[in-house]
Amino acid sequence: MLHQPVLLRESLDLLKVRPGGIYVDATVGTGGHAEEILKRGGRLLGIDRDASALEMAQRRLQSYAGNLKLVQGNFAEIAELHAASGWPAADGILADLGLSSWQLADASRGFSFQLEGPLDMRMDVTQSTTAGDLVNRLPERDLADLIFRLGEERHSRHIARAIVKARPILTTTQLAQVVTRAIPSRAGLHQIHPATRTFMALRLAVNAELDNLAAFLGKVLGVLAPAGRLVIISFHSLEDRMVKQRFAEWRRRGLARILTRRVVRPGEAELRENPRSRSAKLRAAEKSGDW
Repeated sequence: MLHQPVLLRESLDLLKVRPGGIYVDATVGTGGHAEEILKRGGRLLGIDRDASALEMAQRRLQSYAGNLKLVQGNFAEIAELHAASGWPAADGILADLGLSSWQLADASRGFSFQLEGPLDMRMDVTQSTTAGDLVNRLPERDLADLIFRLGEERHSRHIARAIVKARPILTTTQLAQVVTRAIPSRAGLHQIHPATRTFMALRLAVNAELDNLAAFLGKVLGVLAPAGRLVIISFHSLEDRMVKQRFAEWRRRGLARILTRRVVRPGEAELRENPRSRSAKLRAAEKSGDW
């Protein structure tokens, strides 16, 4: 199952893709956004941590091989990866911070609480720490703090206590059951599954996603050409807040202008077609042309 790209029209319009332009998809996944950039005549450098995703993207985009370069790497190292490619400064950069549909659908990756699989959650399977390591080894207080800070879960202490009592927890469904039972019954009116925030927190921690986003934002303007555009699609309030604050800082310092006065969200048609897009938020900025 290939990933259905979120906010595709909006992101491509904001990037202003033109034939012969240089573009970077910093989280290329299986190539949904990348394919549209290439269709419009852009040259694309695609980056992803997940080797399996890159293999899928390579197959999907093989007809555009002359305008495409795919590299495995962390978008936190975008400056280094771009420099190594030998390509000129980018006219546009896209970063979609969400999981791919196929990653969620692959039980062996451990991202979904709806499918039984190992507690893994690594985007790069060569790294050592898994979600299982955090769940079964962290002290209760540290685990509660992680779930509260990264998952914004107000029942984090109840959840951490229940997890410690249930150890060892080996599978995604086992963890989901423990979390669900730990949340007070009066909190059962959630619009989302009770385990959603805990799984989100563990995924963010395993992959150091907020640290990587901060590093990416610290380097990305240096990769853009003057008047180059940056589009970021986030799915978590902490990510969106970080992007919003960095964009505001760039504007104050005269480094960039913000293209999205308000955050861009999926329309009703996209929500009907792809319900997973419901939490997507898009922000875009343009690098000032005088540096």
